[in-house]
Order: sequence, then structure tokens, then C-alpha cells
Amino acid sequence: MPIVSLTLISFVAWFLSTLSGGGSPFILIPVINLILGAAAVPPVITTGMLLGNLQRVLMLWRDIDWKLTFWYLPGAITGSVLGAYTFTHIHLAWLQVLIGLFLLSNIFTFGFGKKERTFKVAEWYFLPAGFFKSFISGLIGSSGPVLNPFYLNYGLVKEQLLATKSLHMASLHVVKIIAYVAFGAFTPEYFGYGLIIGLAALPANLLGKQVLGHMNPVHFRQLVLWSMAIGGGFMLWQERAFLSFW
Repeated sequence: MPIVSLTLISFVAWFLSTLSGGGSPFILIPVINLILGAAAVPPVITTGMLLGNLQRVLMLWRDIDWKLTFWYLPGAITGSVLGAYTFTHIHLAWLQVLIGLFLLSNIFTFGFGKKERTFKVAEWYFLPAGFFKSFISGLIGSSGPVLNPFYLNYGLVKEQLLATKSLHMASLHVVKIIAYVAFGAFTPEYFGYGLIIGLAALPANLLGKQVLGHMNPVHFRQLVLWSMAIGGGFMLWQERAFLSFW
């Protein structure tokens, strides 16, 4: 039953994330935490996200923005290794709270999707942004769609955003898996559950691609923003004990 449940939930998570530019970890993290425990979340999510994002890269290869990828990778690789190493030593609740608040704020700064951009983003911004994103992702399992405001403000929408982000995420997860193995935080059982998530992504990605092709760019941007808001709320809920302490 856990395997069947994880497969069905993974399909729904990947389909929705295709239409909203990400956010599948927010659906999957509670399920993995329930089945395997908190320690399994980063390696299992990383394995599943790698397989699912590789599928998207192959399906949307022509829509990738390679200039952004050139700037993104150096920071992302460095941040992934440091994040995975730090994951084996500490957990920073306040960091997840800050990310949650940032994700929530974007739905207001973008005027609930009415604004195309809120600040100008140059290509080189993705070097430090990639480092921050990958470090936090390695540390807490997922930093959510924290870079989506950067993609939107750079001017990427729909297939371009999904393709470029998927390549970035796949590269990030390859490095994270190597780091988890090196630091002893990866097991065959974790790989098996991650494989289930990745296999469930294939039909979801194919169906999501068809629906995405018929979406209005404004509706896509609104879904991206609402996805960030929901993700931010979920991250705050996860750390409700920390917030209640303050």
C-alpha cells in the first residue's frame, strides 16, 4: 500500500508541478516523511526529482536557455556539495521559515499574476542564486520554487521556464546524490523509493506537456505564483513548532 500510494501521489504531484513551474516536493515530502522518516526525505526526493526532471529535459530540449545554464551550474554544484555535507550535521529551522515567507510574498509583489516582472534580472544573477538554491536544497531536502521569481523576471514562461529549470534541477540533483553517497546518507532502500517517484513522473510529464501547450502565459504565471504561495505556507506549517516558540 505505501508503494501504491506513493506512485499515485507522485503522478498527481508531477502533473501539477508541470503546470505551475514546480512544487512537487511539497506534495511528496509529507508522504516520504510518513513512510520512511525525516532522514529519508532529502535522498529520496533528490532521486525522484533527478529522474522526473531528466524526462522534462528530454521532452523540452529545444526550449532550454543555455546562457542561464552557463551561469547557474558553477554556483549550484558548489552549493549542492556544501548543502549535502551540512545536512549530515545540522538542521536550520529558521532558514526554512525565511524561505517560506519569501515564497508567500511573491504573489503580492507580482500583483497576483498581473505584473510580468517586478525587478530586472541579469544572467549573472543565477550564479549566486544557483549557489543559494542548491545549498538550501541539499540542507533541508527542498527549497521549493525559490528561483521561480528570477526565471519569471528574466522573461521565461511556460516551456522555456520548465525546460531551463528542469535542466538546472537535474544537474543539481546529480551532484547531490554523489554527495549523499559520499557522506553516507544514501541507501538502496532510499534509491528504490526515489525510483518509484521518478517512474510515476513519466506519464504525468507527458500529460502535463500537452496541457501546458494550450495554456495562456498569464494563467501559467498565476499558477506559478500560487504554487509558490502554497509551498511557502507548507514550509511555515512544517516549522510551526519553531514559530510558536517565538
